[in-house]
Amino acid sequence: MTTTRISLEASRDWLVRLITSETFLYVIKRALQALLTLLLASALSFFIIQLAPGDYVDTLRQNPKISPERIEELQQQFGLDKSWPEQYFLWLWRILTKGDFGTSFVYQRSVASLIWERVPATLLLAIASLIITWAIAIPLGIVAAVKQNRLTDRVLQVVSYAGQGFPSFITALLLLIFAQMTAPVFPVGGMTSINHGDLTWFGKILDIGWHMILPTIALSITSFAGLQRITRGELLDVLRQDYIQTARAKGLPENRVIYVHALRNAINPLITLLGFELAGLLSGAFIAEFFFNWPGLGRLVLQAVQAQDLYLLMASLIMGAVLLIVGNLIADLLLKVADPRIRLENLN
Repeated sequence: MTTTRISLEASRDWLVRLITSETFLYVIKRALQALLTLLLASALSFFIIQLAPGDYVDTLRQNPKISPERIEELQQQFGLDKSWPEQYFLWLWRILTKGDFGTSFVYQRSVASLIWERVPATLLLAIASLIITWAIAIPLGIVAAVKQNRLTDRVLQVVSYAGQGFPSFITALLLLIFAQMTAPVFPVGGMTSINHGDLTWFGKILDIGWHMILPTIALSITSFAGLQRITRGELLDVLRQDYIQTARAKGLPENRVIYVHALRNAINPLITLLGFELAGLLSGAFIAEFFFNWPGLGRLVLQAVQAQDLYLLMASLIMGAVLLIVGNLIADLLLKVADPRIRLENLN
């Protein structure tokens, strides 16, 4: 009995500490702010989309096989016969009460099911690109800063400028040409091979990974070039600080000065960028998905724009906004971990 009471008291104390902790309160505050942000973003996006001339049924009117009665029926089915404010509030009410984001005009299916089918492929590509970009760009940025104005630094600067100067679609085209020249080494069509279902679980992972190589490179090059330059600049700024000169004067090894004292302070602005990287990679993934026939969210959104598939497009925009908000929240929490002196309440 005594042991049970002690265990309950310990659990209660832990729960109280969790609820009253700075991190928990900050997450709750940001979640409430996110709800308001999503509401305003959805309203603005909805009315901007409605400013485009025509709607989905206007394209159907050009088809002589579809009768006016059928068109009127579709307008009533999708609520397109109502005013813009009515359409928006009915859509919002279905989300709040039923979790229903509407039905796709083109696919005649639930928008939520379509989104969830495509999101994993896009996230897989974006996260792989993010990991590769940071794993390569940050070490090269450190090397460029340490070797400032030497041959290594100049070569890396040329690579960085070249990477940023190439538009994403040009990079994708060059990679497609490279794939054609080296065929059948690098697959470019889809996410899996024809015999994917017959492979072992490990073989399936390798198959998907092999198909990811070229679209991941296409998605990573521009981000890599920018991140390398930012890392170099931030580290150079820190290396000029007085406390770095003091650490060197005390006889500390150069590696310790760079990787313990300098990099720890230079990393904070890079962590801040992480919040925008995820949403940026998702928008950049559209081009890679289009050129490499990757079955992700980007191609679905492009089709929704072309067909004026209102509810599918709205759900995709909300998904992008959610990922941006989540990315910024993760970046703020990582800043707190990297530098305990930072107060979360000052990050708003």
